[in-house]
Amino acid sequence: MASATSGFGFFLPLTSFLLILLLCVQSGGSQKKKENMLAEKVEQMMEWSSRRSVVRMNGDKFRRFVKAPPRNYSVIVMFTALQPQRQCSVCRQANEEYQVLANSWRYSSAFSNKLFFTVVDYDEGADVFQQLNMNSAPTFMHFPPKGKPKRADTFDLQRIGFASEQLAKWIADRTDVQIRVFRPPNYSGTIALALLVSLVGGLLYLRRNNLEFIYNKTGWAMAALCVVFAMTSGQMWNHIRGPPYAHKNPQNGQVSYIHGSSQAQFVAESHIILLLNAAITMGMVLLNEAATSKGDVGKRRILCLVGLGLVVFFFSFLLSIFRSKYHGYPYSFLIK
Repeated sequence: MASATSGFGFFLPLTSFLLILLLCVQSGGSQKKKENMLAEKVEQMMEWSSRRSVVRMNGDKFRRFVKAPPRNYSVIVMFTALQPQRQCSVCRQANEEYQVLANSWRYSSAFSNKLFFTVVDYDEGADVFQQLNMNSAPTFMHFPPKGKPKRADTFDLQRIGFASEQLAKWIADRTDVQIRVFRPPNYSGTIALALLVSLVGGLLYLRRNNLEFIYNKTGWAMAALCVVFAMTSGQMWNHIRGPPYAHKNPQNGQVSYIHGSSQAQFVAESHIILLLNAAITMGMVLLNEAATSKGDVGKRRILCLVGLGLVVFFFSFLLSIFRSKYHGYPYSFLIK
């Protein structure tokens, strides 16, 4: 009986040791398998990036290289709809800025395997859109190396716009990767300026014997008003932020030309504001003409009524747009 007990006491530690050894071997094999899988994924992503700065992905590639672990790299994904039948002009504009940013990263000295740029087109990965409950495009998202994307990992396109510089700043906040944006040289502005100078020079040369039009106050006033209308309607903001022209709701197809927030605007919105300001100014000009001219009284009365109508109606329209953007603004006039 004593010998049986001592034998059992001998085999119990031996069995425990063998079990622990087996678990260690399995754990080591599993860890090595993960490392090999990670190395293959990084190598494949680097190979794709060497061919094209922005890697195109379908549903399978997205789930394997972006969603599935293991992963030690960040991925920026642009969800878009670039096919002509989608008629998404904003997608094409955003894609151009995205390509500039990706090329700036790909050909910079700081390029590494810690960050990759990818794109998922709706017609190539509709299942990805459904998986993420995404119903609008374009959308930019950051997928961190570990964990799920947070709210800040979705780029606020409506408020900030999609300029490459703004995207680079957002990426730096999310990944600590600094990207210096390099834009290809664009000579269209220089060519346009040269053509304008040539046109003005040619006009002055042809009219060199009669330059009285230079002193035309009405002409200079119209030119000044055009500049004022452009600046007060937000054209400079559009140039800096690069907002979309309008927004189309993918669920009901409704197009919005006025942004619902006071922190952003659409390009179409600035055009509408420009026209409203021009109409109000035209009304003020007619009122001034009716008050200062010495013509027929009936004609002056008509000018006064038309001018007053323009000012009242279009100022009411302008005020209603202001109220729709600044929620809680209490005042309105004619149009709510």
